[in-house]
Amino acid sequence: MLQMLRTCQPGAVPDGAWVAIQVQSNAERNVDLGLKQRGYESFLPLYKIRRQRSHGSVTLELPLFRGYLFCRWAAFNPDRIVAIPRVVRIIGNGRTPIPVDECEITALQTISRAGVAAKPWPFLRVGQHIQVVAGPLRGAEGSILRLKDEWRLVVSVNLLQRSVAAEIDRNCIAPANSSDATSSWPRNGAG
Repeated sequence: MLQMLRTCQPGAVPDGAWVAIQVQSNAERNVDLGLKQRGYESFLPLYKIRRQRSHGSVTLELPLFRGYLFCRWAAFNPDRIVAIPRVVRIIGNGRTPIPVDECEITALQTISRAGVAAKPWPFLRVGQHIQVVAGPLRGAEGSILRLKDEWRLVVSVNLLQRSVAAEIDRNCIAPANSSDATSSWPRNGAG
């Protein structure tokens, strides 16, 4: 069972590992700032959405994982993290934080830097695992999903059981861990 980590043991998470931090509702940006002010590297993936208001439409930038952000440290000191206002807990098992897979964080950072359309997505456990071999998301890995006539790269953070979907050109992907990915993968909507 995932529990609050108010008193963790130093060395429980390797230095430089990413962890997920749960925060109170709508506090992601404040906690992100608080982490950075304390010298931690934090990552708050965001997405843009247009919302209709009475005076017209507005574009909002919202967290991809509502109520969560990611942090890593050079020297583990969870007491400084949970002391930040509106931090609920560091995700872990008992008193031991659970690191987030580095590949998942790298894929999310690639999506954020690329500026492609992304949005929260239902968590997926099953699906074809792919790698992006060309375009702005090159190097990212995840699952492929077809929704109507659009293809999406779905990146899941297993620890949070949450996913993100980013639009992708179908011709820029190949099966993951394939020695000759491009020759064995159907193109142009086939398959």
